[in-house]
Amino acid sequence: MRLRGTAIAAALFAIALPASAADAEAGKRKAEACGACHGVDGNSANADFPSLAAQPPLYVLYQLLNFRDGRRKSDVMAPFAAKLTDDDMKDIAAYFAVQAPKPAQRADDAITAAGRSVEARNHCGSCHKADFSGQKHIPRLAGQHREYLVKSLRGFRGNTRADLDGMMSESAQPLTDKDIDDVAAWLSRL
Repeated sequence: MRLRGTAIAAALFAIALPASAADAEAGKRKAEACGACHGVDGNSANADFPSLAAQPPLYVLYQLLNFRDGRRKSDVMAPFAAKLTDDDMKDIAAYFAVQAPKPAQRADDAITAAGRSVEARNHCGSCHKADFSGQKHIPRLAGQHREYLVKSLRGFRGNTRADLDGMMSESAQPLTDKDIDDVAAWLSRL
């Protein structure tokens, strides 16, 4: 499984390069349909849909490829992604990468303590960065909808969510429902 994930990752990095080829202005036009669910500026108002503002472009590209190629299932996303070329995906990813995320509400001390405890035990910041802004193919978690984070973590734990190299599925295995709720509540407020 990891070998397959590594091969997929190598192919995605090759598609994503050179990064300068992506056109955020063209991406804005190509992303117009995305605004209905993800917000015009990538800040989703609906907890069922993730915010894409400030997501690393390689992460968005990877997700679009997964939807287009059927590795990630969604009755909503599949029809949109099916029509996109690799260049369309790069441009859309570039557009959302430069959008500013909306500030989240500050977490109270209980949410902060519980969420940080889960993160510390599981070292989430080692991949997602210390400020949870994401990097390369790893998403920004800071300020993401709590409900979306819960759904994603449960999907990784249950092996029902597409995972590039298996690291998220492996990392989610020891998480209890309470752990998932605590870390999601905290991350959503960063």
